[in-house]
Amino acid sequence: MGTTKKDQPDAGLKSLNHYSNRLPLWRYWPRQKLIPLIRYETPYLAWVQEKVRTPTLDSYFAFTANLGTHTFFMVFLPFLFWCGSPSMGRGLVHILASGVFWSGFLKDLLCLPRPLSPPLQRITMSGSAALEYGFPSTHSTNAVSVAVYALALLGSPDSTLSAQVTLLLQAVTYIYVVSIVLGRLYCGMHGLLDCTVGCAIGAAIGLVQFHYGPAFEEFILSASLTEISLLALLIIFLVRVHPEPADDCPCFDDSVAFAGVMLGVDLSSWHFADIWVGYPSGSIPYNLETVGWVKTVIRLVMGVLCVFAWRTVTKPALLRILPPIFRALEKLGLLLPRRFFTTASKYTTVPSNLNDHDVLPNFSDIPDIITTMRHPRRRAISIGPQSEADAYETLAYREKRRRESQSGSNRPSPVAEDQTKPNGTPVRSRKTASLDDYEGMMGRGSPSSSAVDVNLDMLTTPFPSLDFQAGERDEKEVFSQIKRPRVRYDVEVVTKLVVYAGIPWVVIEVAPLLFDLIGLGTQ
Repeated sequence: MGTTKKDQPDAGLKSLNHYSNRLPLWRYWPRQKLIPLIRYETPYLAWVQEKVRTPTLDSYFAFTANLGTHTFFMVFLPFLFWCGSPSMGRGLVHILASGVFWSGFLKDLLCLPRPLSPPLQRITMSGSAALEYGFPSTHSTNAVSVAVYALALLGSPDSTLSAQVTLLLQAVTYIYVVSIVLGRLYCGMHGLLDCTVGCAIGAAIGLVQFHYGPAFEEFILSASLTEISLLALLIIFLVRVHPEPADDCPCFDDSVAFAGVMLGVDLSSWHFADIWVGYPSGSIPYNLETVGWVKTVIRLVMGVLCVFAWRTVTKPALLRILPPIFRALEKLGLLLPRRFFTTASKYTTVPSNLNDHDVLPNFSDIPDIITTMRHPRRRAISIGPQSEADAYETLAYREKRRRESQSGSNRPSPVAEDQTKPNGTPVRSRKTASLDDYEGMMGRGSPSSSAVDVNLDMLTTPFPSLDFQAGERDEKEVFSQIKRPRVRYDVEVVTKLVVYAGIPWVVIEVAPLLFDLIGLGTQ
């Protein structure tokens, strides 16, 4: 059963009233103050995008964007635990979990859209990225937090690496973070405001982890049952107070997933250090000389299979078990329903083939991921609204321009004033004309240019020819072009929290014991 009618976006709702009706004043006021900045920078971003775009850069930035996703880190972070660096693994989990959670928190708090398309064209390999709000950039937060932490470790007096290796790793780190952050601008996915704030959040998180992470890790490994329980309750409390967005945005899903990962890492590390005898406190023994390369590769493969097996078995089981429990709790008035999530009393079962916006891919997704990695030049270029936030911003900007036209107000243009010849004839530079053109595209777009995903090869021209002068679409047509989010169920929140909290348990406690049992350990 789908969501209730009042939770569905109303295509007839005036866009300027949508957010004022759904957001309290303390959230709506800063949103309205920041919206002009996003609109102001959009023509400049579009102008730069057209000037510098090439098919090669399209492929490069679309591909490197995958290296800043939470999925990338979730797949490769377990390797640190299994290859002798559990402390660094815990540090990166804390960094990424904090970055994803707090950037998602701000996204849902302020509900700020991405820069408009058109005039920007969005280049991506991910179909779900554009469904989220734009401010701040989670990619930038993740990349900068990891880079700051890595550079701090490389420059630390405790580093045992040679000067040459340190210099090489520093260069790789700088290339990585610059590629991710500039790529978000190049690909039209974010604006300068989004990336600047995302970078600031990431830098703060990285520095906090570097300076205070060791003390926090020591606290985790030596905490009492009461202390670790209070920490778990704090994480669950933060999930509960995560702001409800005005639109159906998947940011909350990522926040819940990484809150679960952080919860699982801390609880599993504490339990591992407290219970298992024969292991150094908080560590998973590993020595390359003892284990060897062949066994190391087998360890990694076996460990990844364990993680996927946990998710494959646990998720459908919870989706079957939890609905009756939630119905009973709902009758007792013990549940606090969340917007855009269908309550258990309104459905009988949860479909088994949910099209998830998941941090960790399914087994069935692996062939597609491998294909993407083997053919990095394939990417999608999308033009037009792709989400509810895009649609409302398109309509809001159109309404703003209509009112200015009716009032005859001389709004300052983001471009320079026209120059004139000595005889008084106006002369417009190419840059000025282009910026004016891009500004004119904002809030426009024909149905043929709306959310069109085109797989391009290297011979395709960077900017497809589009008729931006076509008539403006009405509200129903704008919303008809966007992809509707699937129905989401209340049990999915707890399911996601349990599944992703269990992944670190598998990584930290189950897999090492399995390694020892089958002869892949050091014991």
